[in-house]
Amino acid sequence: MTDGAFDDRDAALSALLGIRSSIDNIDAALIHLLAERFKFTQQVGRLKAQHGLPPSDPDREKRQIARLRALAIDAHLDPAFAEKWFNFVVAEVIQHHEELAGGAASGEL
Repeated sequence: MTDGAFDDRDAALSALLGIRSSIDNIDAALIHLLAERFKFTQQVGRLKAQHGLPPSDPDREKRQIARLRALAIDAHLDPAFAEKWFNFVVAEVIQHHEELAGGAASGEL
């Protein structure tokens, strides 16, 4: 290899480190945003449990999926991926709401 090849490789590795650092920062921000989101969904779950409302709201979920798919398209993100992500999060939220509803039924809230 010539010295130029080493320089190109070093530059590529340096660029890779910078890009990965940005990805790591975004991942950290996403985790903090998800934690904040779950704080609010826990509030929703407690309200639902206290008032005997069902843990899931299929009509709202459908509206949210449509909204998130449109946002994904605008952001040049695969809308199917956005929907899968949302469904994954909603499944976790509903599980928490069901647990809260069980606690409300037993007087634990």
